[in-house]
Amino acid sequence: MKKLGIFIAASALTLSLAACGSGASSTTTTAAAAETTAASSAETTAAAGAATELTEISAGMCSTPAILTSIGQSADVDIANTLCTKAGIEVTMNKNITGADLPDDCKTLILAVGGSSKGLGAAGIDADQELARTDALISAAKEKGIIVLALHTGGSARRGTLSDSFITPAFQGCDAAIVVSEGDSDGLMSGILSGNGTPAIYVDNTAGTLDALKTAFGL
Repeated sequence: MKKLGIFIAASALTLSLAACGSGASSTTTTAAAAETTAASSAETTAAAGAATELTEISAGMCSTPAILTSIGQSADVDIANTLCTKAGIEVTMNKNITGADLPDDCKTLILAVGGSSKGLGAAGIDADQELARTDALISAAKEKGIIVLALHTGGSARRGTLSDSFITPAFQGCDAAIVVSEGDSDGLMSGILSGNGTPAIYVDNTAGTLDALKTAFGL
């Protein structure tokens, strides 16, 4: 009986220690999750703050004739085309236009920015070729005095390594930008725009791009 009592006491102590350990582990996990959430919230708040500090696009800074092209070959260029039509902006869509093909009478070059591996494959090009076209296209537009308007309307779905590789040169080279806020939670685009003093309009969703386009084209 004495041995049984000792065994029961030892078992109780072991269970007690295990419970304490489990509680400590749970507390540590909860604290880590809270820290991650706080960091994410701070990042989003910082990005929103950077966006509000940007100069807003002045009404009518863009004009027609306008050409719309894709930077990254995503389906966002088709959405941009529809938005331009609804806004009453006449655009010529050419997903693969090169700098050499830019007409002299073009006034605004609209870039629908967002990468798609499927779209690149359908176009028969890779990311490096698309980046080379982007750089040459923006350079040609600058030489011809064409306003470059960058659109990022795909939100977080158009972020990641592939899309970000196109966002950087497009936003570095643009004269104005329209961005769906949710897609810039880390401040990548607002940081570039702010650093270059580039005017922009941030909207809550893709539908909000319609009014932003009207403002940019003075409609």
